[in-house]
Amino acid sequence: MNEFSVKQLLTQQPLSQPVTVKGWVRTFRSNRFIALNDGSTIDNIQCVVDFEKLDESLLRKISTGAAVEISGTLVESQGRGQSVEIQAEELIVHGTADPETYPIQPKKHSLEFLREKAHLRVRTNTFSAVMRVRSALSFAIHEYFQKNGFYYMHAPIITGSDAEGAGEMFRVTTLDPVNPPKNESGEVDYKEDFFGKETNLTVSGQLEAEAYAMGLGKVYTFGPTFRAENSNTSRHLAEFWMIEPEMAFFDLDDNMDLAEDFIKYVLRYILENCQSDLQFLEKRLQDEEKTKPQKERSDMSLLDKLRFVVDNNFVRVSYTEAIDILKNSTPNKKKKFQYPIEEWGADLQSEHERYLVEKHFKCPVILFDYPAKIKAFYMRLNEDGKTVRAMDILFPGIGEIVGGSQREERLDVLRGKIEELGIDEEELWWYMDLRKFGTAVHSGFGLGFERLVLFATGMGNIRDVIPFPRTPQNAEF
Repeated sequence: MNEFSVKQLLTQQPLSQPVTVKGWVRTFRSNRFIALNDGSTIDNIQCVVDFEKLDESLLRKISTGAAVEISGTLVESQGRGQSVEIQAEELIVHGTADPETYPIQPKKHSLEFLREKAHLRVRTNTFSAVMRVRSALSFAIHEYFQKNGFYYMHAPIITGSDAEGAGEMFRVTTLDPVNPPKNESGEVDYKEDFFGKETNLTVSGQLEAEAYAMGLGKVYTFGPTFRAENSNTSRHLAEFWMIEPEMAFFDLDDNMDLAEDFIKYVLRYILENCQSDLQFLEKRLQDEEKTKPQKERSDMSLLDKLRFVVDNNFVRVSYTEAIDILKNSTPNKKKKFQYPIEEWGADLQSEHERYLVEKHFKCPVILFDYPAKIKAFYMRLNEDGKTVRAMDILFPGIGEIVGGSQREERLDVLRGKIEELGIDEEELWWYMDLRKFGTAVHSGFGLGFERLVLFATGMGNIRDVIPFPRTPQNAEF
């Protein structure tokens, strides 16, 4: 079998052998030189055709976007820019792409334009590079957990619980939207619905993962989650992927150790395995930075940021210490923060998180022991009665990338928190059972996968690191 991918041809270089390659035409110039790409690498392979030997009707079918199969001999390149090329002997056009209507022509396209062509944008260098890095990160995530004794658990997509207490969820129902059945008090009767109760798309697999950690020891979920936030920002999606490990017998310190080790592992993996894609994305980012005002430009290149995380120990700082640092910081005193820090208990914004990482500590930061009032009900209450065993990991350029905690394992304390928040205990009866039967210290964290891909690729908008973004007023494709 002499069929090769472009990546194999460029790396293995089986010179003077008959080879066949299939892919899409990036450019065709002088009726002679085809730049071919099959998605296996950022680089194209040059295929040289003898137009005098080819039928003119076949030549007319070769244009940017066309799917072709080329057989010939791999030889050392005569021209500059590539080490090898294919002397084409046979050419088959599998599918044409009309130059008048094919939108991804070889010129610079804006990211906004390409979002409108999400089904074709992966044929550009930028998006093919981003998606290969995304794929490599996915693999590294599974590899890390599998190597470290975790079991992969598939949490339900449809759920009756709101793990975050946020209330911004997509409802799942089969009831008639115009005339739903009503009960005696005139409210919608969900007993008539498919599941016999109100259900939603999941916002997190955490609660279910806790249940499985309390039997399997260490588990992780890696699946889609949904938030019905009407948030049209460069950092929010309505559908995104979450990595959520849960570990029995882990306290907050164990949790922080694991999260740091995990992040370094997956970023190290792409530094070793995605070099050409990362170099291309770094150059793209440098060109983009040049268009910004000087004060908005990043001090670090993309590869510098990745190495910054991999090579530095994460500094651990309590929320209370962080508030003191921020209160006394120059931007706070000079009222440069959009959200001034005035007192303990403030919910930190991205600008505060980035100040701590980029200006104060100059390394990744793990903040811990947050005020209970700004964190979820399931986090373990500290002895001071006002803080919880929560932790967030902060990165340069992005702010919070991981949120986690030691979970509240004491039944009486958890019950008190649920009552205080007005959550129906009946809805969480099974979650309470975990505290009745063999309870133990346990911890976990959540990492929004797209945030990680955003950081790893240097892209500026989260809609550009997921194949088909789901955002308010947009469910195209």
